[in-house]
Amino acid sequence: MAAARVGGGAAVEHAARVASEAVAGSILSKIILCKLVLLFIGYVKNMQQCPKNSKMIKKELEDEVIESAKDLLSNEDAADDAFKKSELTVDVQKEKHTDAKGLNIKDERPGWNNRLQYILAQVGFSVGLGNVWRFPYLCQKNGGGAYLLPFLILLVMIGIPLFFLELAVGQRIRRGSIGVWNYISPKLGGIGFASCVVSLFVGLYYNVIIGWSVFYFSQSFQYPLPWDQCPLVYNVSLILIFPYRYMSFCHHLYWYRKALDVSSSISESGGLNWKMTICLLVAWAMVCLAMIKGIQSSVKIVYFSSLSPYVVLLCFLVRTLFLKGSIYGIRHMFTPQLDKMLEPQAWREAATQVFFALGLGFGGVIAFSSYNKRDNNCQFDAMLVPLINFFTSILATLVVFAVLGFKANVINEQCIEENTKMIETFLKMGSISQAIIPPHINFSAITAEDYHEVYDIIKRVKGEEFPALNLQYCHVEDELNKEIQGVGLAFIAFTEAMTHFPLAPFWSVLFFLMLINLGLSSMFGVIEGIITPVVDSFKVRKDLVTVICCFLAFCIGLMFVQRSGNYFVTMFDDYSATLPLLIIVIFENIAVSFVYGTDKFMEDIRDMMGFAPYRYYYYLWKYSTPIVLLSLLITTTVNMILSPPGYDAWNKDKASKEFLKFPAWAMVICMSLVILALLPIPTVFFIRCCNLKDNSSGNLASVAYKRGRVLKEPVNSEGDDASLIHGKIPSEMSSPNLGKNIYRKQSGSPTLDTAPNGRYGIGYLMADVADMPDMPESDL
Repeated sequence: MAAARVGGGAAVEHAARVASEAVAGSILSKIILCKLVLLFIGYVKNMQQCPKNSKMIKKELEDEVIESAKDLLSNEDAADDAFKKSELTVDVQKEKHTDAKGLNIKDERPGWNNRLQYILAQVGFSVGLGNVWRFPYLCQKNGGGAYLLPFLILLVMIGIPLFFLELAVGQRIRRGSIGVWNYISPKLGGIGFASCVVSLFVGLYYNVIIGWSVFYFSQSFQYPLPWDQCPLVYNVSLILIFPYRYMSFCHHLYWYRKALDVSSSISESGGLNWKMTICLLVAWAMVCLAMIKGIQSSVKIVYFSSLSPYVVLLCFLVRTLFLKGSIYGIRHMFTPQLDKMLEPQAWREAATQVFFALGLGFGGVIAFSSYNKRDNNCQFDAMLVPLINFFTSILATLVVFAVLGFKANVINEQCIEENTKMIETFLKMGSISQAIIPPHINFSAITAEDYHEVYDIIKRVKGEEFPALNLQYCHVEDELNKEIQGVGLAFIAFTEAMTHFPLAPFWSVLFFLMLINLGLSSMFGVIEGIITPVVDSFKVRKDLVTVICCFLAFCIGLMFVQRSGNYFVTMFDDYSATLPLLIIVIFENIAVSFVYGTDKFMEDIRDMMGFAPYRYYYYLWKYSTPIVLLSLLITTTVNMILSPPGYDAWNKDKASKEFLKFPAWAMVICMSLVILALLPIPTVFFIRCCNLKDNSSGNLASVAYKRGRVLKEPVNSEGDDASLIHGKIPSEMSSPNLGKNIYRKQSGSPTLDTAPNGRYGIGYLMADVADMPDMPESDL
């Protein structure tokens, strides 16, 4: 009986214990459920209360990755391997409900297939038509070999550092010029828009030059070459007076009368030149087809467009070295005139050439580097590309001077031949005594040295009567000292020289094919500097933007294929790029060195590449380049003010060029080009300062969860806002506010990802712009 009571009591006690445990378990389950519901409600309220202008302080590594709310709430790493180089962006639109699939959209940025493609694209952009005709002209004008020293010094002082700056910001932020400078400083976001405007202006007339090359290329498939014979036109008396200049006169005449069919002034439009209109359409069609799929389509052409000019230049160099008189040109190139090296103009023009040779300020360098891998060694690229550009300029200058030496020798021989005939005529007429002619002189096979000896004797004997004989000295150096620049070098001097080459049509086809490739490779960078920022900023289809951009550019470019179009090309070349690009690069330097901070920028580059860049760049960015750029800005502005604004017009009656001043309406256009190119910088600055436009692009909020580096000490889980999961009741925790809190991985996580340098952990970062409006990325 007692045992039964004891067993019954134990059974009752066991049943009571089971019942109490069941009740406790039920209560615990309800508590946990309530906590999860409260956590979810708090998260939803945070998303709804997120202020309209909130945005993320970004620590972007690679492409975006999708992560669910469950992963974020449970504080777990979703797709951890892929997330090491990832970011997640969630956009909440005002009064518009979308599902999770609609919010999480993966937007992968394309990239280069290999490093060689990227290097060739950058080289193709920097090496352009200016290397073939502007650098040799400046070398000829500023003392030959003496010009190379200032150019090389300024290349190291301002060219390479600024090129490295653009490479680094593009590779790190992985956006076009608009996104990059808006990220560096929203108030200076107008720099990117200004780069797009300048790229548009330059692209408009640059492609016209490619159209001219297409025209000459199409005319090269015939023998003899069409510009080898003078058209039957006026001013035959000019030819009779200077017969040895007949050849040069013909090429000028073909260029102005046949190719351009140019009018007498910029005020006479003369209608469209239909031959050049078709060539311009072909040029824009080639650019559009090459760029329509972005870098995926352009990389298929970059090998040919970037490498073929070097093959052609080497072929020309080998061929010209075997031409009679080419050594005169090369000797003239490497003979330094040290007095010109000390002139300020030589240094100013060297700095300008360095500035434009690398394509700084256009946005093309930034756009190309934005498709790079984050750990790419852009410091090495910043040295490699400018040095390739420099040696390309040297190679092109060798070819140009060899061709000019050959051309000068041909003209000099014609001059000697014509003047020898005149001397023989004077001897027969008795105007010159036969006794003064040395006996060893053979007029049927006279050399340059013999002619100069006879010339000096006649000049000494005749005295005051000598000028009436109209004899010319005929010296090669006189021809080499004549300055030929720009289109005159390519479309007049080179075409003139190639008519004397064996197999002249073959060399003409090669030369103009080289010009087309040089122009196209540079145009890819110019157009990329326009399209990439637009696509990144407005999220539109790249192929559609490319087609619209090229079509509108062709329509606007029709002004350059009028009969007066050549004068508009001169106007745009002088005013749309020189001063605006210089100011844009100055603002770029200021934005990085003084607004963002040189120390922070150096640290960002170190984190990106995995090693610290040379300290040399720190001092150049902060001290040297700003001073040099400001000095260049002052001298360029003074030179533009002092130089009379005008252009070289073709005078039909005299069959020669003459300088004309721009009319009043043309001066208005010139000033408008400068103002329109620079207007975005103060406009965006004013809008940001006055808060006329929110920073966010969405209607309500734009929230992004991204990988970031924790520079502070490890997070204390007791003070973390996610502590609800660890057992705190709602009353003990602060009210959730996504705009003012930072969510990180818990310090107790089993694993902690580190940066390439092994110093920093990686977690989720989210901050409100109101609290940290200008905090740079590196501060996170």
